[in-house]
Amino acid sequence: MSKLGFLGKVALIGGVAYGVREAVRRSRELDFTGRVALVTGGSRGLGLIIARQLVARGARVAICARDEAELNRAKAELVARGGDVLAVQCDVTVKAQVDEMIRGVIGHFGQIDLLINNAGIIQVAPMEEMTLADYEEAMQTHFSGPLYTTLAALPAMRGRRQGRIVNITSIGGKVPTPHLLPYTASKYALVGFSEGLRAELAKDNIFVTTVAPGLFRSGSPRNAMFKGRHHEEYAWFSAADATPGLSIDPNVLAERILNAARFGQAELITPLPAWIGAKLNGLFPGLTAELASIANGFLPKPGGIGPRRAKGYESSSGLVPQYAADINTSAARANNEIG
Repeated sequence: MSKLGFLGKVALIGGVAYGVREAVRRSRELDFTGRVALVTGGSRGLGLIIARQLVARGARVAICARDEAELNRAKAELVARGGDVLAVQCDVTVKAQVDEMIRGVIGHFGQIDLLINNAGIIQVAPMEEMTLADYEEAMQTHFSGPLYTTLAALPAMRGRRQGRIVNITSIGGKVPTPHLLPYTASKYALVGFSEGLRAELAKDNIFVTTVAPGLFRSGSPRNAMFKGRHHEEYAWFSAADATPGLSIDPNVLAERILNAARFGQAELITPLPAWIGAKLNGLFPGLTAELASIANGFLPKPGGIGPRRAKGYESSSGLVPQYAADINTSAARANNEIG
């Protein structure tokens, strides 16, 4: 067989495979116009940005969060953008509240086409300063919360034999990250649940997308929890979160998330540094563990306020680079992170 003939066959096979993939992808395409989307943690940050884009795409949107004042501000903004919006005060770690919320959303809109499990918390400190309560809170928020919403929304989705579920996990659920151990452990749990859920629900024409974003510039460090040497912890975390190239514009991230949901994509890992980190950890877990231990050596040591907590806005100091302070403050103002 000539080299040209071999390459031609390879190109043909590749073209057929691509065509089949695109046909399957297009067969799953969901037009958001008139659809009902529920975004947990939709009152601020990434959740609010996703809700804005859903409104722009013609979806009817329900948002939930714990803080009533935040919810009211978010709803007012979304309605001003022309959205048909329902805001529900709900703590996703409390199953009874979640069940009531899902009933309320279905009662109001008649259905839920897209469930986006976005609600989350961040606790930053060395392991020595983390308590059992930190792990329990992270697991309740990042694992039990999506579990409760999924179990409550599934019967109606199954009854209609259609639906989309998007679980916002984290690169921290793919690559272990020092000083974020409760967060990492809970996000790993959500990744496992999300990937297994996709396998189980495909038969019901319900497609689950696992999103593992890296850092993004939404202003969220302001409301994260810091312990130990909290000024130093906030400085490194907020600087990393605001660094272009390492982090992603949250509007771009939201667009990619909704496009992944639109086509029923299995997984989205973005931006590029996060994708590289996930692939590297999958191929060489021992190497990434060694690199993480080296990085840990440069992070703040235990001490400071110990296991007590301080919000990000209480932990800001002159240690934060000015560019990071400016970017985070601007993003926080734009995305309802400041009351």
